[in-house]
Amino acid sequence: MDLLSDILESVRLKAVIYPKIILTENSWGIEVPHDDRSQFWRLLRGTCYLKMGGETPIKMKEDEIFFVPHGAAHQISGHPKNECVPAEHYGRALRSGTPLFKGADEETVLMGGHFEIDPSFKHPFLISLPKLMHITAMQSELCFWLNTIAVFLNDEISDEKAGRKVILGRLADIVFVLIIRAYLGQEKVDQGFLMALKDERISSTLKSMHEFPDKDWTIEQLATKAGMSRSLFCREFKRSVGETPLGYLTNWRIIKSKELLSATKENVSEVAAKVGYQSEAAFNRLFKTKVGVTPANYRRKNIV
Repeated sequence: MDLLSDILESVRLKAVIYPKIILTENSWGIEVPHDDRSQFWRLLRGTCYLKMGGETPIKMKEDEIFFVPHGAAHQISGHPKNECVPAEHYGRALRSGTPLFKGADEETVLMGGHFEIDPSFKHPFLISLPKLMHITAMQSELCFWLNTIAVFLNDEISDEKAGRKVILGRLADIVFVLIIRAYLGQEKVDQGFLMALKDERISSTLKSMHEFPDKDWTIEQLATKAGMSRSLFCREFKRSVGETPLGYLTNWRIIKSKELLSATKENVSEVAAKVGYQSEAAFNRLFKTKVGVTPANYRRKNIV
């Protein structure tokens, strides 16, 4: 099982790709406010710095990527001392046909966009992502695919072709996965859910819980699958995932049940059985405790 794919398929990820940003004035600077979206920037040509709060500005090299998973406020600019205009003002000027930062200086070209993630999807994978992910080096294959997708994205953004919205969304999903893959390939991850993905012992138990959420898993069974003692397994699982093994299993079952309630016509008892609860009453109580509404009410509000 591909654990990351299984998680992302349940995220309800929505992606927006911005038109290619071309700046020809060295004094350019854009201030991006804090929000619930995950922004990414990739420098295609020129000079770009990223600064978050009072932290030291980071210079981006061509083809490198900045990914801001939790939507923290940040500034992108041609030089750390440049004055920045709010992103809203920059976008408004661009849409009006009078874009800012047009001059005769060096040309800077940026690819950017953001990902919107269902706020009710509280999975350790997303929660444990760092405040800033700086992708500085990529395998040639990843770089090739990102370059290819960048060309395709720019072509789709520039023309109102049939199916444009769907294509942009699918390509942006691929960009998200490639960013995570590139980060895993370059960083020595020693904490958080990304570490769990790289640890074969812990990831094997996660894959089992994802593949068979209806099974009545015990700590002993999971520890055996990981090839670890019960106490070591519980300690290592909690350290990397941020939850106890059975706590994670319960939360994953809730995520899968929400997905089934939204996307299928199976009745509540069938959904309950598919995620490991033979008692519909017990499932209803747990679901309401975790989500705040009953499964039936959740379905009425979220049916696809």
